[in-house]
Amino acid sequence: MATKNGQIRGPVRAGDYLPFHQLLILGIQHTFTMFGATVLVPLLTGLDVGVALFTAGIGTLWFHLVTKRKVPVFLGSSFAFIAPVALVVKQYGIPAAQGGIIVAGLLYCVMAAFVYFLGPSFIEKLLPPVITGPIIMVIGLTLAPVAIGSASKNWIIAFIVLLTAIIINIYAKGFIKLVPVIISLIVGYIVSAIAGIINFEPVLQAPWIAVPKFTWPVFNAAAIGLIAPVAVATMVEHVGDVLAVSATVEEDFIKDPGLHRTMIGDGIGTALAGLFGGPANTTYSENTGVLALTRVWKPEVMRIAACMAILLSFIQKVGAAIRTIPEPVIGGISIVLFGMIASIGVRTVVENQVDFKQPRNLIIASVILVLGIGGAVINIGSFKMGGMGLAALVGIILNQILPRSEESAE
Repeated sequence: MATKNGQIRGPVRAGDYLPFHQLLILGIQHTFTMFGATVLVPLLTGLDVGVALFTAGIGTLWFHLVTKRKVPVFLGSSFAFIAPVALVVKQYGIPAAQGGIIVAGLLYCVMAAFVYFLGPSFIEKLLPPVITGPIIMVIGLTLAPVAIGSASKNWIIAFIVLLTAIIINIYAKGFIKLVPVIISLIVGYIVSAIAGIINFEPVLQAPWIAVPKFTWPVFNAAAIGLIAPVAVATMVEHVGDVLAVSATVEEDFIKDPGLHRTMIGDGIGTALAGLFGGPANTTYSENTGVLALTRVWKPEVMRIAACMAILLSFIQKVGAAIRTIPEPVIGGISIVLFGMIASIGVRTVVENQVDFKQPRNLIIASVILVLGIGGAVINIGSFKMGGMGLAALVGIILNQILPRSEESAE
């Protein structure tokens, strides 16, 4: 990072200095970004919102500890587990769902052991740019309907938020340039309040301080059978997310600190969530979008966001206030954030000079994009895989079996 006349130039990396008050604001920006999705999962599954925030925070802190504090990632509630967790909560209760989530998290550790012994070179051959680029595109593009669905509730407000983010990102100077998300949300919130579309009643009714409803897990074989297999798909998604973060911040986290460490961080973070009564965790693409937009890559900022999440799990009135942010406001900023992720996938393909004159490369990329964006799903008994997980798996298989031309053969 270079600074001149108070202006910040270039990315802000791990070793760069920022005053604590600026780090705090940047951390709050990531807290706003993850909040909506993190609290939505417990609302849909019957788990406690406060516990979800608490476990997202401690899971993120654990992740940073095990990855040597090098990877700027936030762990939030995973959407992939919604259907089986909701079913188990309804049939067997929350404690049984916790047991299934714990086992799912531990499966990550088993895979991490395989990754460790096979080494990073194996991962590089398994996931060349012709696969990783389209996978990263899928991450952003599959989230696009979510952004449009929220923005369409009020396009005027959504465009105001979007325009604010663009203006700040391109024309702002100094520290202001680093916080386009939080400023855009504030502008959108003010406009929404003037338009009279915010319901402040939940804020008035929420208590100031309340302890989250922690519960103790029970290990039920049927519940484990429904929930744990989802980890197979989310582990593939984890690799895609780590690749996306690596491409965003221009670091190879597959090698250092290593994919085995990120998997252990994610897996044990999920197991910890299950232990306390929270939903399974996953690396959040929303926060990756903020990394791309702001170019603030200090992992410390994510740890501050994690501490804020833990704090919010007890201060429920503040959490209730954040939940009143209207959908069009979230949709407006999400258009930029999710688009950034997809653009990073395009950059990965371009920078690695993937030759699309080769039919095999065209086939691999096209299949990944269609299966991932189209939401293809396969069901084998209680096992279910779809979306990016299925797309990545099929892409890996095609890359291994399709013949290579003499020009592209290694």
